[in-house]
Amino acid sequence: MRVSSGIPGFDELVDGGFPSERLYVVSGPPGSGKTTFCAQFAANGARNGEDVLYVSMHETKAGIQEDMSGYEFGFDRALDTERVTFLDSFSSDGRRFFGLPGDRRDRSGVTNRLTGFINSRGIDRVVLDSTMLLRFLLDDDEDTMIQLLSSLKRTDATTLLISEMTDPSAYAEEHYLAHGVVFLHNYLEDEGMRRGIQVLKMRGTGIDTAIKDVMFTDGGLRVGDAAAVTR
Repeated sequence: MRVSSGIPGFDELVDGGFPSERLYVVSGPPGSGKTTFCAQFAANGARNGEDVLYVSMHETKAGIQEDMSGYEFGFDRALDTERVTFLDSFSSDGRRFFGLPGDRRDRSGVTNRLTGFINSRGIDRVVLDSTMLLRFLLDDDEDTMIQLLSSLKRTDATTLLISEMTDPSAYAEEHYLAHGVVFLHNYLEDEGMRRGIQVLKMRGTGIDTAIKDVMFTDGGLRVGDAAAVTR
């Protein structure tokens, strides 16, 4: 079964969408579109009647609603429905959820709380923003990170993990463990900033690893031919 990304032009790069119930990493430098990509993915799930969990260490719910309100794909509105559970890891609710009384981290409990919530609520799509969040919660413990990622792979959810990766050759444990890796590029050319998207890895899927154009539009990110028609 395939899960649509909600990003025009992207599903065609991966045989119709993400293989379901797997873990994917969305990597790239600041400003390349990682959060927008994942918000479109989450909004698409909510529109399809799926249950979504979005966990962030970077934004409050009000902050991401404001940031996404300029787009037409409706993530800002989806956040106010019962389909989307938004968890700000530094809010009082977030600290209780992850077992963070004061500055103590219950590293062994983070995996159980997160995967237990996903399984018990029948969550279909998960966005984790970001690997920085997980390393904070786990005190940058590599073994515990591997345990958490491996446990996420065994849930019934399709999970996107945002990674603050700037060098597409500098792989970390999440890139090796994930079923797929999507890299968003931004780089300067003579005519100005150019953005691209590249599927570096997608298990069980024939992929073209070439960099494709990606653009920000009123409807969010658009890829390849879908981006070209907006020019």
